[in-house]
Formats: sequence, C-alpha cells, structure tokens
Amino acid sequence: MSYPINMIKFFFPLNDHLFRIQKAESFKNLWKVFFLLLLSTVVVYFWMASLGLGSDTVSVNATELAPLEYEASKLWFVLGRMGYGLLLAVLILLLPSLWFYVITGIPYKKLLIMQQAVLLVMLLERITWIPLAVYFGLEWFVSPLSFGIIASYFTELPWVTAFFGAISLFQLWIIWFQVKFLRYMSSTKRGWIWAGVISLHLLYWALAAALSFTDIYLISGWFE
Repeated sequence: MSYPINMIKFFFPLNDHLFRIQKAESFKNLWKVFFLLLLSTVVVYFWMASLGLGSDTVSVNATELAPLEYEASKLWFVLGRMGYGLLLAVLILLLPSLWFYVITGIPYKKLLIMQQAVLLVMLLERITWIPLAVYFGLEWFVSPLSFGIIASYFTELPWVTAFFGAISLFQLWIIWFQVKFLRYMSSTKRGWIWAGVISLHLLYWALAAALSFTDIYLISGWFE
C-alpha cells in the first residue's frame, strides 16, 4: 500500500490518514513535501526579514554607517534570516523524528511525515504573529495566542516570561497531535510517549527563552 502525502488533506479527517499511514509500505511525495516545506520556511523568513522583524541589530547602527554599508548590512541580515530559517526547519524535521524513533521504534519515514505536519503548523504560527508585530508592535513572547502575557502578570523575570511565551495554542495542538500520532503508530506505553513529547517541548521552550536573551542575533530566531 502506498500513501500519497498531502499536508492539507492530512488534517481532515485525522484518524483516516493515521490508519492509512500505519498500513502504508511506501510513501509518495515524501521528499517533495520535505523540500517544499524547506522552501516555504525560507520564504516566510525572507518575508519577516524584509519587514524588518528582528532587525534591531542593523537599524541601531544606521546613523554610523555609510548608505552603501547600511544597505549591505540589511542584505546580509535578510540572507542570514533565510539561512537561519532553513537550518531550523531541517532540525525540526529530522531531530525530533530521530528522538521518537529511539523511543518508539516507529519507522523513521512515518515520523518524518508527522514532523512535516508539525513544521507546517509552526509556519502558520509564524505567519499569524507577523501582523501582531507589524501593526501592534508585539514581541513573540507576548502574543495573545501564548501564555507570555499571563506570565508577565506574575513575574518580571524576562526568561520566565519568554519561556511561557513560547507555549502557545499552536504548541499545545502540536503536543496533542504528536501524542495521538505516536500512540496510533506504536504500542509504546502512554506514559513513555507523553514523557518523550513533553521533555522535547520543555527543552525547546527553554532554549527559545534562553537564546532570546543570550544572543541578540538570535532574538528573532524562530519567533521573529
């Protein structure tokens, strides 16, 4: 049985596609979708960079640079953001798939399909944040779709606010989706699956919060 991958149809209905993926022996369009998602990520990051999101490191030196140097710095910033997005997309697709393969033993290609859906949702999250940043000047960790605003009422610690800001409604959906996918494909105990998924996301949120305050060039990161 061959399963043709289509990320849009994948979500409707989910159980039907999970059944077909479980029974499939081969997959059509797997690498086509893989590279299409990489290209989409680069395009989204190009869009954000061209809007100036995360470009504080460039604009702060605008008055000290000659016009040509300033334009060159903006170009390098855009290229850097595109490269960063490409690298991060590759990591999101490949590393969690390897992690879950070690935990569950599910075939790697099936896990790669799961992560393709995850990356698509994360791109949608980035796109929904763009108008919030452009028109309302909101940082990623105080998006109304995240828990950063709530955390800011209880603490003034930037790292804590950023950590909870990384937990969004999109991220909660991803956790639910990954657990459902892994449970459907594997006989691994529910506790191990939940532990594997939650531990991965805790690491991801902690790194996102830490990077946003340790390296100004990575402030934008996945979130800007």
